[in-house]
Amino acid sequence: MKTKEMVFAALFAAFIGVLGMIPPIPLGFIPVPITAQTLGVMLAGCFLGKKTGALSLILFLVLVALGLPLLSGGRGGLSVFVGPSAGYILSWPIAAFCIGYMTEKVWSSLRTWKVIVINLLFGVVLVSAIGAPVMAMITHTSVWAGLVGATAFLPGDCIKAIIAAFIALQLKAVSPIEDNVHNS
Repeated sequence: MKTKEMVFAALFAAFIGVLGMIPPIPLGFIPVPITAQTLGVMLAGCFLGKKTGALSLILFLVLVALGLPLLSGGRGGLSVFVGPSAGYILSWPIAAFCIGYMTEKVWSSLRTWKVIVINLLFGVVLVSAIGAPVMAMITHTSVWAGLVGATAFLPGDCIKAIIAAFIALQLKAVSPIEDNVHNS
């Protein structure tokens, strides 16, 4: 791994931590709040690519596990990995990898709409498909109830998917993916 990729991974882990400083929006009917951090997950994938994007989220989760209060609401420590948000949080490296993988596949013909679709599939649908059933299991409710509750995240997640796509396209020239395409 190149130094530039390690720096980007560390910067994105920090960026996602900064997004955690934006206060969460509790919903009341579901124990997982709305946060800005999934914007960082999507952006990590579509800007950094599969390897560096996933690594940034793994680094972020290691820092959270060590107790740093990087999750929204100042949460951190091992307890978050057994709480209602666990499935969502643990899905983040997978989502970043999948977003990065698909973005790299279409890099030569990259368009905003393609990145939006990729973000929606892997940053919204995949994260909910993992997070909602785990939340349901932890809270002893039905998976269906978890999935229905997770629909509350859809409007905001769709907006974040669009924002991440626009930012990634604006920064395409400085993306590590661009370096990898030209060096291959």
